[in-house]
This record gives sequence, structure tokens and C-alpha cells, in this order.
Amino acid sequence: MAVRIDVLYFGVLKDVAGCERESLELGDGSTVADAVRLLRARASNGSDVTWNSLAVAVNREYAGPETVVQDGDEVAFLPPVSGGAGVKVALQREKIDREETAASLKAGEDGALVVFDGIVRNNTRGRKTMYLVYEAYEEMALQQMHSLASDALSKFAVRDVAIVHRLGKLEIGESSVLIAVASAHRGAAFEACRWVIDTLKKTVPIWKKEHFVDGAVWADGEPFPEEIVSGVAAAQR
Repeated sequence: MAVRIDVLYFGVLKDVAGCERESLELGDGSTVADAVRLLRARASNGSDVTWNSLAVAVNREYAGPETVVQDGDEVAFLPPVSGGAGVKVALQREKIDREETAASLKAGEDGALVVFDGIVRNNTRGRKTMYLVYEAYEEMALQQMHSLASDALSKFAVRDVAIVHRLGKLEIGESSVLIAVASAHRGAAFEACRWVIDTLKKTVPIWKKEHFVDGAVWADGEPFPEEIVSGVAAAQR
């Protein structure tokens, strides 16, 4: 008995596969590793680095190579990402309002508000940048961002967290991501803010395509954490 899954590709994997999504038929009892091997063998391009560093999500949850896929599952292939109550988490195509977001977090018990504002710069390694385009596996990205905010509240002595990320076309000087953390003390706020942006860049499925005067490329992402990617890579050997 065959099972049919809905396969989604993101970032550079869209170029490797030649499409954004497709339907794939596998044998009953097939696993994520089986799907990876089949698609890798079929692909006409894409380096070993691309295939060995990807992660896989089944129905918007990261999945290991041994995960058995079921008929109708949504299976997403993800290249490395470009990196409590009242928490503001958003993916949006309109400009990020830094002042409004920061002001919405402030409360009387806070002694510190730390903000990280990621800005589109005009060059990358000497190449003049015209603009950037961000895309995401949106449903999963929002889930991961909510988890990051909740984890920050439990790991650090902070009161509130905001995570806002832009999608679509961004011009030079515009904010691509805003992290804001409110806390009674500055130390915890700084630590939590740094942890959130560093972890977001490694785990939340958002990708960046850089458009230069002489072409466009998908930006190299930061490697996924070992526990997400190592099993998938090992299953392909």
C-alpha cells in the first residue's frame, strides 16, 4: 500500500528541487530517511553540503530520520535558516515599528528594556546589496517563535519578550527582525535578548535571498543544532 505526502521546499532547496512543493508517493512504512534518499537521488543539482545540513519537519514539527510518514502528511525540507501572556510574536510584511513594540512591553516593575534591531545593510562581503527578500515556512516559524519566547521566560529572570520578523522585500536600512526583552534587571534582559536572536537564527525556518547589482543568492544560514540535523544526515550515508 502506498502513501502520498505533500513535500514543501524552502530557500535554496527550491532551486535544487526546481519547485516549491510537490506530491510524493512512497511505500507503506516509509520514513523521513527514505524520502530524503529518494529526493536526493532524483535531484540534478545541489551539493553534499546542502543535503547533509538540511532539517525535516513533518506536520510542522522537526522530525528525525526514523519518523514514519503517513498518507497526507506535510513534509518540509529546510535548509539552515538565515538566522507568557502579553508576549508579542509576529511575522509581517509591513515595516516594523520599533518604538511602538518597545513601548508596548514597558511596565512599572521593569528596570531594563533591551532591544535588538536587525537592519538591512548595503553590502555583503564587498558586494553592493540592492535589497533583501525574506521567506518563511510561516506556520512552523510562528510556532517556533512562540516556543522561543516561552523558553526565554522560563530560562531567564525576565518578565516579557517580543519577537517580530519581516517577510517579503526589504530595502536598505529597514528592520528585518526586532527582539525586545523587559526585565527588572539589565543583566537578565541582555542575556535573554542575545539568546533569543542567536537561537532564532539557528532554528526558526526563515530564509534570506540577497539581491546584488550583479546577481542574487540565498544567504548561507547558520547550521542547525546538532540534535536537529545529525540524524537526518547520518541516515543518508
